[in-house]
Amino acid sequence: MHPAFSVVFFTTATGAGYGLLALLGVLGPLGFIAPDFWPGFVGMGLALGLIAAGLLSSTGHLGRPERAWRAFSQWRSSWLSREGVASVATFIPAGLFGLGWVILGRLDGWVAAAGLLAAICAVITVCMTGMIYASLKPVAQWHSPYTLPGYLVFSAMSGCVLMNALLQGFALASKTLLAASVLLTLLGWGWKLATWRHNDRLEIPTNANTATGLAGGTVRSLEWPHTEENYLLKEMGFRIARKHAAKLRLITQALAFGVPILLLVAALALPWPIAALVSALAAIVQFAGMLVERWLFFAEAKHTVMLYYGR
Repeated sequence: MHPAFSVVFFTTATGAGYGLLALLGVLGPLGFIAPDFWPGFVGMGLALGLIAAGLLSSTGHLGRPERAWRAFSQWRSSWLSREGVASVATFIPAGLFGLGWVILGRLDGWVAAAGLLAAICAVITVCMTGMIYASLKPVAQWHSPYTLPGYLVFSAMSGCVLMNALLQGFALASKTLLAASVLLTLLGWGWKLATWRHNDRLEIPTNANTATGLAGGTVRSLEWPHTEENYLLKEMGFRIARKHAAKLRLITQALAFGVPILLLVAALALPWPIAALVSALAAIVQFAGMLVERWLFFAEAKHTVMLYYGR
């Protein structure tokens, strides 16, 4: 599949933003964070900023971005439409939670309820995003039991690393949160390796024989349907060399998982403010690594329509 940067950035930014929002909505009311202005302002601003930037970037892949609003009308049958509705709905409790925290300086009562609702909506929206791809049967690499949980794991991982950087920046360090960031990053690494192993062993059940219903022998095309590049070949026929994919997998493991883990472990032993700088660097490096991971997520997927073109 063609890895458009707008969609790559969308899935990476919103995943991190929703993960951070969910943690703020739960940990704030539980007392892990004081209802102070700057942590609330920066934390909610970062979470909602990532979400908004990701959602806006997703329209860049549309031929007519001004018609994006029409996608909301298909929520009965489309996971994409449901994701759009859920993402907009999340802004309501998130906005109330942010106003209560930043303006009123409260993290109790109705503000706590709004935070919990925002966290629930964030998790639901990530699930909707994951189901956009997990529901596509023609793409075997996506239509697997690894896709939806992967979206949730990566959202929790990147959100937790961002949360740790936020608290470290305001000298509100929590070793529990640091340890959770390390464990979630290890979980994400393991899940990504398991996903790659599953995809590499996939045997696509469909071929030219099964598609045409002609048993026996080998079905071959005498003439290809097109002599020039068309939309399907551009969007669904993208191919990446194995040697390039192998290099990008190593880069993904280093940036998204390996280096952040080393930085987070170092932050455990370093004094503030060095620990804060190291934690911020871990979040930045991980975000860059997840961009590479998302690019591979699309580039390595194969659509069965390519059988029509002899690929």
